[in-house]
Amino acid sequence: MVKRALEYQNLKAFSVPKGFRGKSKLVVQLWWIIESTLFAWSPQFFYGWRRFLLRSFGAKIGKNVLIRSSVRCTYPWKISIGDYSWIGENCTLYSLGEISIGENVAIAHDVYLNTGSHDYQSTKFEIGAKKVIVEDECWITNDVYVAPGVTIEKGCVVGARSSVFKSLPEGWVCYGNPAKPIKKRIEKETHHYRD
Repeated sequence: MVKRALEYQNLKAFSVPKGFRGKSKLVVQLWWIIESTLFAWSPQFFYGWRRFLLRSFGAKIGKNVLIRSSVRCTYPWKISIGDYSWIGENCTLYSLGEISIGENVAIAHDVYLNTGSHDYQSTKFEIGAKKVIVEDECWITNDVYVAPGVTIEKGCVVGARSSVFKSLPEGWVCYGNPAKPIKKRIEKETHHYRD
């Protein structure tokens, strides 16, 4: 009796679901060309130009958002970024699904927000996407990976080189692989003086 080899994945059977990208292949390719040239070649201080390019492709970008020229955005039409947020050098917004970044969010360098994955239990290796949410006033420090379906709640700090596989709570400092809440973020008191 011959033992039949088990098949784990057959990439020949893979296909992207209709409408998955959210725009036509032509628009996707046009964006990737623009991103690799006009966006990537722009001087550091051309923040307004990069906001304009992203908005032209459907991204919802708030006022005074600072996005570096080395940032990569897979599908801008699936990205929203609130007012006064920063996206640092070499970040990847892998927006196969929606990415929502709140206001006053600081995303440091080499951060990877990932919304897409494959079904490893299917031999067709189907692709899927889950939304990533970074709420207001978060600080995502250097070299952090954020997995599909994660919400990082308001005011959370994620430490360098952490891997975030589950949602993180409001107002906590979290780090590790996997990232876990370590201690509460301390708010500094703001004193308001009256005349």
